[in-house]
Amino acid sequence: MRYFIQLSYDGSAYHGWQVQDNSSSVQELIEQGLKFKAGLNNRVTGCGRTDAGVHARQFFAHFDLLKRLDEIELKDLCGALNHFLPKDIAIQKIFMVRPDAHCRFDAKSRTYKYYISRVKDPFIRNNSWYYSAPLDIDRMVEASKVLFDYEDFTSFSKLHTDVKTNNCKISQADWTEARGQLIFTITADRFLRNMVRAIVGTLLNVGKGKLTLESFRKVIESKDRANAGFSVPARGLFLDGVEYNWVEIKGRGPRLGISKPIFFR
Repeated sequence: MRYFIQLSYDGSAYHGWQVQDNSSSVQELIEQGLKFKAGLNNRVTGCGRTDAGVHARQFFAHFDLLKRLDEIELKDLCGALNHFLPKDIAIQKIFMVRPDAHCRFDAKSRTYKYYISRVKDPFIRNNSWYYSAPLDIDRMVEASKVLFDYEDFTSFSKLHTDVKTNNCKISQADWTEARGQLIFTITADRFLRNMVRAIVGTLLNVGKGKLTLESFRKVIESKDRANAGFSVPARGLFLDGVEYNWVEIKGRGPRLGISKPIFFR
């Protein structure tokens, strides 16, 4: 039987989602918890691979068990995992899906948010980046719209990755300001390694007057990471939401299938 887990985590103490040699990861702790509480004897698959220090407000993973768990058992397992896991990882729900459902490949889109604190605030130092230099926000908003005109984002990808294509379809990219923070939101069908942090760093160069809108286009068209801006620190980046197609089976929870897309938050 295949089960999905919906979880969230503060990535400050971890070397990303994926298991790493000699480094703590979220995947490692989830697998330990499921082995101890549910007898898991295989790997847990995540909906993506967040980098070291990156956070997730919503993350999905799936795992397989030989036994079928009913709703009460799933609720009990959720509680047991939350008791086992450290305070910076939280399980929201566990539910059964069809055997071929895949939390990574079945995702329709993902949304990331990057938080820049414009005032020094010690209470958000672990989940935002403090940057107080003057910025032309309106110009950054205009530059964000340029992203919709392209699909190949090689210029914002980490070098020497094992992906087959650097094409992504971006459906949302904008900046907002709230409570002393500057927030960049971006949604796409897929993301490349380091893509969001590189885009934010390049857009900041637009805001600082180092790049014009036309030169920002040329950065994208060059398909050369060396021409893009710096990667902003990981601590300001959140995986904010993952979109799937869900079918609600009465009495048995949500299952992946053909249905109207629902964006869980």
